[in-house]
Formats: sequence, structure tokens, C-alpha cells
Amino acid sequence: MSRPPSDRALVHRHPERGIYDRDVVDAILDEALICHVAWVTPEGEPRVIPTIHVRVGDTLYIHGSQASRTLRAARTDIPLCIDATIVDGIVLARSTPKHSLNYRSAVVYGAAREVTDPAEMDLAQRALVEHVVPGRTADARMPSDKELKETAILAISLDEASAKIRTGGPIDDAADVDLPIWAGVLPLRLGVDEPEPAADLPDGTDIPGYLSGYGRTRPTA
Repeated sequence: MSRPPSDRALVHRHPERGIYDRDVVDAILDEALICHVAWVTPEGEPRVIPTIHVRVGDTLYIHGSQASRTLRAARTDIPLCIDATIVDGIVLARSTPKHSLNYRSAVVYGAAREVTDPAEMDLAQRALVEHVVPGRTADARMPSDKELKETAILAISLDEASAKIRTGGPIDDAADVDLPIWAGVLPLRLGVDEPEPAADLPDGTDIPGYLSGYGRTRPTA
């Protein structure tokens, strides 16, 4: 197993679940649809917000409104902690303290830089959309100059990142194994229902083909 890239990326609680292989970290970031960005204000108040992200090579991009307090603060070179988690199952044990979840999580540490280069902004915008719905950028209108000015895109290096993964069934105490209580795992998967058209969608507008294969085109474990 590879070594952690830094002390703060080291997994302390259940260290046997910690993984520092970048391929594993990348796969989790690529599959997760949302991440949470945590930071501390100059007054010492903790903050965390959910946002959409995308990985491009060794860089993680996040975006939001220029008016976002978090994104404004993140441009000042403050430390950030970003987490993306995928829940794969509910683990039911014979005793409530042993209940758990099967999950895959990736945590990234670092300071952000604001993306101002037009070419990189375009790359990040397209990648963010494609991360959520592959094929969408070939169909939808891209941002206008006004919309780009209202959008902040931040880039964070993946130099400090680690993964933590739990798999398998319940870990019951030996004294509980013979209890007549069902134990096991309820697997969870992301499901996609039929697309719901907008109320003002013009008649004759077909559902794009990439939506019919959405569940197969997004990264999966």
C-alpha cells in the first residue's frame, strides 16, 4: 500500500481502511456527484458547503457564484478540506453499536487558486457539466461572457489526498453471532428514473440520447 502524501492526509480512525493510491482517490472523485468544502473563517468559525466538482488530471475544480462567501474566502490562500463520499450499503448487525455503512470517501487538502485564464475556465466549465451528465456540453448552450463573470472557478491540487473505504458485512461480537436476528448488508446504488420534461418544453423536443444511457455512462465502482 502506498504511503500518505502528508501527515494530515493520514487516516487515523480505522487506518486499515485508508488508501493512498491516487487511482483509488481519482475513481471516487470521478464517481461522486457532489463534494463538501470546509474552511475556517478569520474569526475561527467553521464553515462547510456542498458544491459540484470535477477532477481533470491532478487538479480538482469547484465552482459557484462570485457572491459566494466561501469561494471569496477560498481565493485568499486559506487551507481547505474537501470531501466526496459515496454510500454503497447499509450494514445491519445484531447489535445497534455494530451497525455501519459501506462507503468510499476521498478527502483533499490544500489551498485553492482562482481560475482566470479563459481557456482553463472553458475547460473547467465543460468538464464540470460532463462530470454530471456526459454528452451534455454538445447539446446545451455554454455560458455567456456575463455569466462567466458571475461564476467563480477554483482549482485545488490533488497533491494531498487520501481515500477511506469500508466494505463487507457486519462485524458482530462473538457472543452475538448466535442471536436469532437477521444481519447483513442492504446494497445501495444510484438509480435514474424517467426524465421529467420542463413545463415549458416546446412540443416535439426529444429526450437526448445520452440521457437514456445515463446510468451506464457515469463512472461506477
